Amino acid sequence: MSKTAELSSERTNKTEAREMYALCKQNVDKYFEESEKNITQYMQAISNLRQEFVTAYKNAVDGTIEYQQEMITKSGLGANLPQSYVKAINDATDEFVRTSSMQSKTILASMEIARQNIKTFNDNLKALSTMDTNILQSWFSAWKPTRNP
Repeated sequence: MSKTAELSSERTNKTEAREMYALCKQNVDKYFEESEKNITQYMQAISNLRQEFVTAYKNAVDGTIEYQQEMITKSGLGANLPQSYVKAINDATDEFVRTSSMQSKTILASMEIARQNIKTFNDNLKALSTMDTNILQSWFSAWKPTRNP
């Protein structure tokens, strides 16, 4: 659609929405459409930032290990550890990875539960709105005078 057609359509929508609730709905829809665009952009930016942070952190750790390894090698000091130290370090790393994995699973499960609760809330709002409309129609039909032809 051309820019002129979009502006014309936008003006038509603005002039059509003179009734209070139509105007309210039009502006709420506009707000949420823009919010959805922004959320998508924010999520992409956060994902990009996270990836850069992880890459930078890994490079910093790898660089530090390489530097220390080179310094120990050039100094002639031994870098071998007793087997009990190796086992303790490996066991601690395994526990850290296991704990991190459990934490991630718990967070993801909590997020899914929150999503389901919001969906249920949304579904209940639809049902409540329908019920309210039916109640109002029932009340108004009881008060509305009947015409006998």
